[in-house]
Amino acid sequence: MTQVEAPSWTPMSAEEREAFERDGYIVVPSVLNESEIEAGRSAILGYYEKAKAEGKLSATGALHQLSPIAHVPELAFLIDHPKAFKYIWSLLGWNLHIYHSHIDVHPKLHEQQKEFWHWHQDGGRQNREIETDPRPMLSVKLAYWFSDVSETGRGNFTVLPGSHKTNWLPGPPNRSTPWPQPEGAVQITANAGDLVVFDRRIWHARSDNYSDITRVGAFFGYTPRWIAMRDENADLPNRPEWANLTEVQKQLLGGFGNGDGDHQWGHYPETTPLYGALKERGLLDSSIPALIP
Repeated sequence: MTQVEAPSWTPMSAEEREAFERDGYIVVPSVLNESEIEAGRSAILGYYEKAKAEGKLSATGALHQLSPIAHVPELAFLIDHPKAFKYIWSLLGWNLHIYHSHIDVHPKLHEQQKEFWHWHQDGGRQNREIETDPRPMLSVKLAYWFSDVSETGRGNFTVLPGSHKTNWLPGPPNRSTPWPQPEGAVQITANAGDLVVFDRRIWHARSDNYSDITRVGAFFGYTPRWIAMRDENADLPNRPEWANLTEVQKQLLGGFGNGDGDHQWGHYPETTPLYGALKERGLLDSSIPALIP
């Protein structure tokens, strides 16, 4: 298992919080060191080759694998990496888990693609069934980069800054109709080892990769434990590698609690690992509602 450098736990800064609340995302440089980049990239590309041999790639040779820890357990170090995870508990508190995650590999496209509409907000039915305007944040996602996307056109994560407070965008009558991207869209550039932290509500898409650099990324979405997980991790506690995980990691992967809804509702903070870890470090900031027991 990859060993992570252990910097002291610190919350996100006031400046970072201000930028996140304004734009719906922030880019954090150099979150992963060189050995962590190599470990993550090797693990993802190793799984990619396995999926390729099994005929599980898309028609363009791309991989989009949900529940990555169930398939690539070597990536578990990413889910609570101190330099990244601080943004999650600073924004969402201690009663949370990973509900939706994926790894992505996109090699070079050799044919020009039609410009279809792929813009969306995360959360699925949350965006149809919740009636408020704007809808609540509910989840935050971490996007780790294991390839150089420092120039546009490399499969960049593309966003409409500030759109997390917008419930609807004008788009095509259906997804099969070619349609231009919304005005003001920005392709985020980043180096390998950089992190993007984003509000699930921000309107986003992926640009096509026409470069010679294979796009490699890992995405982890966090939400309160009272929202059901999309990830399929039920078998993880039965595997040998489960014993190597910390109690906080087990919580994040859905393998912690006494099996009843009250625990997931947050009625037992003292027996919730992340609450204990934050309390031990004096980080239960009463000015942040989600951090109050």
